[in-house]
Amino acid sequence: MIRNSGERWLAGVVLLLALWGLTQLKGPENGSWAQVPGARGHVRILRFRASVGALIVGQKAQLCYGVENARSVRIAPVATPVDPSPNRCMEIGPRHTTHYTIMAIGYDGSVATRSLTLAVQAPPPEVPEPREFALAVPPSTTAVATTP
Repeated sequence: MIRNSGERWLAGVVLLLALWGLTQLKGPENGSWAQVPGARGHVRILRFRASVGALIVGQKAQLCYGVENARSVRIAPVATPVDPSPNRCMEIGPRHTTHYTIMAIGYDGSVATRSLTLAVQAPPPEVPEPREFALAVPPSTTAVATTP
């Protein structure tokens, strides 16, 4: 039982030293024992890719990503928010060639980024279909020569 302020101060110092010691011990995967729940090291981008290498204007594709140890994720220029996930895809339909960048922020403050460019091509020009034409030829005429 703590009786006076001196003992309270000593108990506080002992508690602080014990907590500091826990952060110095190495635990699973060589991380410290005192960690943010769910955090296991630096953030990593596991994958960031498009389902196709190029699109024609008006077509859609899948933009897929996966992150590990991420507290938050952003993909620019995607307007909708994205959640940290080891494997997720979203549908995209850019109107022009677009440069995408994913940025993941880890629980420990580390940041990881990766980029890709999805080429968007103009549709091929329309080629008119061949048409059949009938050639109208006037009936043949014969010339008759007369001599005087």
